[in-house]
Amino acid sequence: MTIFIIAATAIISVLAFNNVALFRRLSFNAWLIKEKGQHWRFITYGLVHAGWLHLIINMFVLYSFGRMVERSFMMLFGTAKGLIYFLLLYIGGILFSTLLDFGKHKGNPYYEAVGASGAVAAVLFSSILIAPKMSLFVFPIPMPIPAWIFGLLYLIYSAYMGKRAQDNIGHYAHFVGAVFGLVFTIILKPVLLTYFLTQLAGG
Repeated sequence: MTIFIIAATAIISVLAFNNVALFRRLSFNAWLIKEKGQHWRFITYGLVHAGWLHLIINMFVLYSFGRMVERSFMMLFGTAKGLIYFLLLYIGGILFSTLLDFGKHKGNPYYEAVGASGAVAAVLFSSILIAPKMSLFVFPIPMPIPAWIFGLLYLIYSAYMGKRAQDNIGHYAHFVGAVFGLVFTIILKPVLLTYFLTQLAGG
């Protein structure tokens, strides 16, 4: 499923790089959703990206953590259910990560957003819940840090930068996507929260 999502996203993103009409048709625009009923934009914006670097970073992170979450879900729920739940995790991350921006920008016809960052954050934080002590290398920190520490720093940074709103990055989308990934995974398997807390306590 991870590879399929990466392939589909890469193909559509590359096509949209050279087709402005397609890019505009798929991008998130809260005003068009509200005023014109173009509700598909809640999902399709995650299939297009602002450029090669944006696409490569998102797909690299998804590849790095998506396969682990996908395998874990299949072990926990069985192959069929695991794949369905993984897909719901990803699509839910895309959908929920736009909700704050929809409320904020539904009166602005010029605001657009693209990219799968919210969905990727959902997958990443699901992996942190499953394996909180795995080591992550994060530039420019010169040593690996536990996943749960990275997750905490990520949430603080996203909330802070979202409040500042001084760049064109959807920090609130990252924050909401990450929280969705945690909550959705806990709802699916509540015992994972107990495991997570036990791991942090050194159990």
